[in-house]
Amino acid sequence: MIKENYKHLIKKYFAEHSVVESDIQSFNNFVDIELPNIVKEMSEIVPTIVPTEVEEFKITLDKIWVKKPEIVEADGSSRILYPTEARMRSLTYSAPIYLDVSAHVDGVQRESFTTLVGKLPIMVKSKYCHLHNLTPEQLIEKNEDPDDPGGYFILNGNERVLITVEDLATNKFFVGETSVGPSKFAGKLFSEKGPLRIAHQIEQMKDGVIYLSFVRFKRVPIIAIIKALGLTRDEEIVKFISDERQYDDVIINLYENVNIKTEKEALTAIAKNIGMTDERDPGFEKTQEMIDKYLLPHIGTSKKDRIYKAYNLCKLIKRFLMVARDGIPPQDKDHYMNKKLKLSGDLLADLFRVNMRVLVNDILYNFQRLVKRGKFQSIKIIIRDKLLTDRIKSAMATGVWTGGRKGISQNIDRGNHLATISHLQRVVSLLSTTQENFEARALHPTHWGRLCAVETPEGTSIGLRKNLALLCQISSEDVNAEKTQKLLEGIGLKPLKDGKK
Repeated sequence: MIKENYKHLIKKYFAEHSVVESDIQSFNNFVDIELPNIVKEMSEIVPTIVPTEVEEFKITLDKIWVKKPEIVEADGSSRILYPTEARMRSLTYSAPIYLDVSAHVDGVQRESFTTLVGKLPIMVKSKYCHLHNLTPEQLIEKNEDPDDPGGYFILNGNERVLITVEDLATNKFFVGETSVGPSKFAGKLFSEKGPLRIAHQIEQMKDGVIYLSFVRFKRVPIIAIIKALGLTRDEEIVKFISDERQYDDVIINLYENVNIKTEKEALTAIAKNIGMTDERDPGFEKTQEMIDKYLLPHIGTSKKDRIYKAYNLCKLIKRFLMVARDGIPPQDKDHYMNKKLKLSGDLLADLFRVNMRVLVNDILYNFQRLVKRGKFQSIKIIIRDKLLTDRIKSAMATGVWTGGRKGISQNIDRGNHLATISHLQRVVSLLSTTQENFEARALHPTHWGRLCAVETPEGTSIGLRKNLALLCQISSEDVNAEKTQKLLEGIGLKPLKDGKK
């Protein structure tokens, strides 16, 4: 009887949910939310070379949207394209991307139009697919298998699947022992916001001084950076690091930077440390700009965010000392709480962001070239729609992704239905298959209910290539900041205001 109930429950679940539901939601989220956000990041194009009679020229990228897949025949006619026809005629199942573009001359809008900027491969059974929400009978009419879950793309007639990538969670601080180097412990954090993904490292040398490294800032005393962010009083720094316990290491670090009293003195010390100062230019502004942009960008990149970065650095010091001095065990990197899965939507967002930047640079280059020749008439002629299309299609057809990663896109396994489901649920780690990485390959208790405990290949990929459990669902990163803040305040947390808890 119990066994029969289980069957009914599982049957009911799969009647309402798909095994690739998370992937399809991720793709829908990419088109609905991520695409407009990416365009917003680079919405203003300001050329350095403008026509002689113009003082200020600006190209603005506004609304972007995607239609459903269609095909343009040789005679110029356009009509709906279904997946079956794309497979049979070796076509790419893609939809046109339209963008509103406007030109502003000396603050006045002179030209505004909608243009085709490229074509985006569409995930089968997603919101933008013609098969979305069709009944089994309607799918059969369209020559489709009603049991096919979708969740893949069709490029040149080939069915391609984007493999889910497992990576260490960003914006989380991890402290661990080191096997090499002068520091016994090291704290690492990858700060990610939009196109930025900046690695930060905290180390403590034998003399007790704690250093922070990120981008050009190599082993800069962390107290100097905190003071450069506006938290200049030693008493406040001690308070924000820890109220409960006074660490001798903190006193040592404050003593080493006792000569730094103001933000300007801190910036001078940092500029000297990274070699960005000379007699003509002390390097204050440039150093401050780099700190604003590259130090913990997930907290913010504006002037008002500096003090919050200082508070967060104090908490990172506390966490580092708790592991290094108090003997608190370091975080388990293999715990699935500390992992992030990049689904199709996330991978396409990475790809589109890089290629959108290429398109913007191409628009800029074509505009300035025509201005130099004195032949510029309209910005309509400087936008090449095939550039974006070809670059996205090439990456998805070959599997070579941004950052030099390979094997992200693969031909789907159609050996049998179970092989197809398995391939759609595959998860790959970014760790090298040639290194041992015993702990990363081992089965972790937190895999229960999330990853299949049995399905992994023999050989060098064992434990690094896994598969999602059939009932696993991947949550979205979309978080309502205001709702979360109210929830935290409701359980007793108090916000920081004017440097006070």
